Amino acid sequence: MKITQLSIDTLKRAQERFEETLDQMSVEEANTMPNPLIKSVTWLIWHTARELDYQVAELNGTKPLWLEAGWSGKFGLALPDDTQDWQHTPEEAAKVVVMDKNLLLDYLTASVDFTNDYLEKLNEASLIDVVDTNWTPVVTRQTRIVSAIDDAVMHSGQAVYTRRLVIGK
Repeated sequence: MKITQLSIDTLKRAQERFEETLDQMSVEEANTMPNPLIKSVTWLIWHTARELDYQVAELNGTKPLWLEAGWSGKFGLALPDDTQDWQHTPEEAAKVVVMDKNLLLDYLTASVDFTNDYLEKLNEASLIDVVDTNWTPVVTRQTRIVSAIDDAVMHSGQAVYTRRLVIGK
């Protein structure tokens, strides 16, 4: 078994958690921020998909699906394409709303598939390659992958919590 299969399996669990959470909510509930400091399930799924998309595109040397596959236009958010969503204020996060839950799930699926395809084809010897020297210590490909997958897992758990705050179960 390739080492990267662990990341693929972990990401699948996060995706399933997002799907189960969203399935239990209406679109209005998913768009709800239960507290200004707690982001909506919509934002959490959108951000996770973008995080995977942008991180893997950079590692892969390609353009993000957000731009290349037209997701930006499909979402039509009142935010710039280069928005730094990991630093969103509550006001910015509140702009991430959808009218159709399937749009969220489709982008999440596309980003997970993009990530899994990258991981399946990755030469594991390249995991030690330095991909970012702007940090101390420098960031390796392995560190970047672990960070992106960890972010997905963390946000999928937050989505469950947010759903419970919004709908009480």
